[in-house]
Amino acid sequence: MSLVPLLIGAVVVDRVAAARVESRTAKTFQDGMGTADRPSVHVSGFPVLTQLAEGSLSHVDLTAHGIPADGSTRPLPVTKLTVGLDGLKTSGRTDEAHARSVDATAFLSYEDVSAAPGVGVSRGDEPGRIHATAGLPLAGDVTVSAAVSAAKGNRIAFTDVRTVQGELIPPLRALLDKALKEPVPLENVPEGLHLRSVTTAENGIDAHFTGRSVTFRPSSSSTA
Repeated sequence: MSLVPLLIGAVVVDRVAAARVESRTAKTFQDGMGTADRPSVHVSGFPVLTQLAEGSLSHVDLTAHGIPADGSTRPLPVTKLTVGLDGLKTSGRTDEAHARSVDATAFLSYEDVSAAPGVGVSRGDEPGRIHATAGLPLAGDVTVSAAVSAAKGNRIAFTDVRTVQGELIPPLRALLDKALKEPVPLENVPEGLHLRSVTTAENGIDAHFTGRSVTFRPSSSSTA
């Protein structure tokens, strides 16, 4: 008897198991992060059935879009979140997932960042800096440059503010102070992830997170 049909059958069964795990994991993350669309999930390694039998998936990649930021006076939504999870435990519960370690990057487009503070944010003229533009009728516009960095509590700080163009009159200064003076929290980032660094890119800001022994469950967003 040829082994080929048996091998093909084993691969098919394994892929079906992987698809089920990916679907269940995607639902758990969607419930926890409040995304309108279900995240994409890919389970690495073969066979997956062996990993399931051992109770832990070696590596899982997840990508989610449009993560809202509710419950904050200065909400900052996440445009795209990519997550790599090592040692994802498969306890059988459909409402939570636990990973041994996590490496994640949250991308925040300048468009989304602009909507949060109420000023126009764009790429700066130097690495690690952004431009913020505020305007008022009759007063005109003013553009400042600010350095972007990671702050405690999973927040993004804007420091070393310099005027680039226009006159920073008191009303415009007040608008920019409101937007830039205090670090802005990244809401709805899974609890247990810690912001390590922030970098600027052509179209937005990348925030890099890591975490160990992270549990994802509904309403597990970080507000620290």
